[in-house]
Amino acid sequence: MNDPRFIEIESADPAIKVITLNRPEKRNALSVALIEQLRDAIKDAANVDECRAIILRGNGPVFCAGLDLKEAFSSDTTERSARSLADLYQTLALSPLITIAAAQGAAMGGGVGLLAACDFVVAADDLRIGFPEVRRGLVAALVTALLQRQLPGRVLRELILLGQTIEASRAQSIGLVNRVVPAAGLVDQAKQLAAEALQGAPLAMQRTKKLLDDLSPRSLADDLERALQYHMAARDSTEAAEGAAAFLEKREPRWRRT
Repeated sequence: MNDPRFIEIESADPAIKVITLNRPEKRNALSVALIEQLRDAIKDAANVDECRAIILRGNGPVFCAGLDLKEAFSSDTTERSARSLADLYQTLALSPLITIAAAQGAAMGGGVGLLAACDFVVAADDLRIGFPEVRRGLVAALVTALLQRQLPGRVLRELILLGQTIEASRAQSIGLVNRVVPAAGLVDQAKQLAAEALQGAPLAMQRTKKLLDDLSPRSLADDLERALQYHMAARDSTEAAEGAAAFLEKREPRWRRT
């Protein structure tokens, strides 16, 4: 049986594809099916001659709640989930297209990786961004591989080591989002930003994006592969099992010193 479709694609303007995460009953949590459908849609868009920009949004009140924890800790899917997520981040971050996240409600854990992988982030004024991994016995490894290219070290440590949740205004002040707008105008503002970006010459824009990656000390692919090892080691730990159980049972985790 084929997986249900967890994304929707709208192309009213041939130059701009709006890709919507469409799993609102699960707060757009990143299941393997959603991850792989999104990755494939981003790749497909890059092969359409007329398309020059992608706007990524979430259906419902929440942009993306992060990984689907039930699936992430299933022995049948845990490695596929992790590797597919790393592949999605790399595909999105290195896309030759202009990529814009339009995020409302909440972006948590792996959902923040989608924001960090995009060229621009337009946030609704109700957006909250959270890094709960350490409080669930996990390591925000793949997200960190993206964020360390964008945020100062002290700020990044504060966010991921304290498991902080921040509001849109602070996310803008530290450079995690570009614009904060009223929720009702979120997608329109993202389309306006896309139109502004499309005034640049297509090949010059692509070369500039490649230059920005080439100037980094290491390639993103290398960073994500290294981060994946930390991500998988944490997923296989007893702490992660306890953190996931506590989350699903709606209780505080009972950590033990090792």
